[in-house]
Amino acid sequence: MSAAATTLPAPARLRRPWFKRVDRLIAGAVLGMIALSWGVIVSLDALRIFVGELGDIGQGHYTLGRAALYVAFTVPRRVYEMFGYAALIGALLGLGGLANSGELTALRAAGLSRLRICASVALSMLLLTAGVVVLGETLGPWGERRAQQVQLAAKSSEVALAKGVLWARDGSAMIGARTARAHGTGDAVQLDEVRMFEFEDDGRLRTLSTARKAIHADGRWTLHEVRRTVFGPDSAASTTLPTEQWRSSLEPSVLQASIVRPRYMNLRDLQRNIVLLDRNQQDAGAFRSAYWARVFYPLAVLVPALCALPFAFGTLRSGGLSKRLLLGIVIALGFYLLQRSTINIAAVYDVHPALANLLPPLILAALAAAWFRHRA
Repeated sequence: MSAAATTLPAPARLRRPWFKRVDRLIAGAVLGMIALSWGVIVSLDALRIFVGELGDIGQGHYTLGRAALYVAFTVPRRVYEMFGYAALIGALLGLGGLANSGELTALRAAGLSRLRICASVALSMLLLTAGVVVLGETLGPWGERRAQQVQLAAKSSEVALAKGVLWARDGSAMIGARTARAHGTGDAVQLDEVRMFEFEDDGRLRTLSTARKAIHADGRWTLHEVRRTVFGPDSAASTTLPTEQWRSSLEPSVLQASIVRPRYMNLRDLQRNIVLLDRNQQDAGAFRSAYWARVFYPLAVLVPALCALPFAFGTLRSGGLSKRLLLGIVIALGFYLLQRSTINIAAVYDVHPALANLLPPLILAALAAAWFRHRA
């Protein structure tokens, strides 16, 4: 058999086992640069927060060690938030590095198309994104809650959950409290100077109850020093009680929302708060917006990074690190501004937040497709 007969065409060669090593080569280069970019961005962000906390050292029991612990607990949440920027910049740097070394040209000469190379990058990034989503739903919210508990418990023995007058709705009743506090690590919640207004279906005030405090512990509410006034058509009758069990749907988790911002909660907590607020006919817009932002998080991460990948095949081969880094930053900032603008405009015009979070990735994908079709 002649040597020419033993030479296989490029497509046949790509079906050999070494083709898997090509995927590992591309994934290794891209994921390595993503990890490097990720580490730098998260470290700088954590350092910025730590420097800002130095001004609060000495307040109560807040020490340098507690400030460092606070920042450490927020790292998982920062890892989740910064992944999109790291994925975009790291993918450009990794694929651009292969182009600079000539390996990208060799892969193209071996028969790999641009689409196939980008598919290898997309698969590796998809697997990494899945892990980040799990992190953002578990360790991220838990760390944020612990960070707030460490910080606020060190500054005060009783953590203020709400400043000024707190108002909440519990079915047909309106509840007001001067302050809401969590004792210790937040397992017991206390409302001070509580007032409860219960109304008839026609809007007439039925009862007015006041209590010096209401404490939630062991899964139930207890009112202390209660005075209740029942209004009739032509009279009013008052009673007083030292303590009384209070059956209320007002959950401490709702009060904790004044510490943990909706965008730091996981999907389960967001859904629970949305259902509770909707049931009491209260505004759940912030929680609903955060919910859909988390649902479309993988799309918001992958689309900008994948739209930027084709640039690594063009003039960036001679542009060096600075050009790729600048391009990644420009695309990241442009997408962030587009996303925030779309969400804010949607909130003003009462557009569903699901559509507001879906539009920016679709717009960017359409612009990228039009650009590369024009360049082709």
